[in-house]
Amino acid sequence: MYRTAQIARMFGVHPNTVRLYERLGMIPPALRQKNGYRVFTEVHVEQFKLARLALRAEVTQNGLRKRAIEIIKVSATGDYDRAIELTWSYLGQVRKEQRNAEEAIEITEELLSDSSPEACPVHLLRQEAADYLEVTIDTLRNWEMNGLLRVKRMKNGYRVYNHEDVQRLKLIRSLRCANYSLSAILRLLQVLADTSEVDVRGRWTPPKTQKILSRFATACSLH
Repeated sequence: MYRTAQIARMFGVHPNTVRLYERLGMIPPALRQKNGYRVFTEVHVEQFKLARLALRAEVTQNGLRKRAIEIIKVSATGDYDRAIELTWSYLGQVRKEQRNAEEAIEITEELLSDSSPEACPVHLLRQEAADYLEVTIDTLRNWEMNGLLRVKRMKNGYRVYNHEDVQRLKLIRSLRCANYSLSAILRLLQVLADTSEVDVRGRWTPPKTQKILSRFATACSLH
């Protein structure tokens, strides 16, 4: 049996954090002694480990953080079969985001080497581009309004996305999934436009104002 303070010391958190996890349903309700003091079991310890591990993930976009919290809460109820099912689903999405990140790294390396393959004749309208990238139209509009992309218009006024636009959008999408701000992504894109000798996977040592690229490579690795 453990007291609140013992659990807190075990995980290096404040006792109020332990109480918060209980109140939010991320650990089972604590047992109560006659004097009203909380006591925790090994089940609580293991559940707290799960919660701390799941919430440590830095990739939180595309509903990943929400899914992680759902896994924690379902596990806290003792429905472990359902928690395992949700975990496999979560893992599938993480792997998908990893593939997107690896593709973004390849795109970046192509941009830096200036040897990208001949552009495919891609001409997508905004809705088509959003569907292809699995993002919303509002997301594309927001990226454009923040200067991350300038899209050409046809004579009828409709925006049309070519191969280069789509590649750039894939890169932006992966950076957003890695939890980078729009301003940080804009700085990265400026670095890519101005630099031809960058080790995308982390061996490049940039000036302090340009650390985003090596951080991106680390985040995208997901290892």
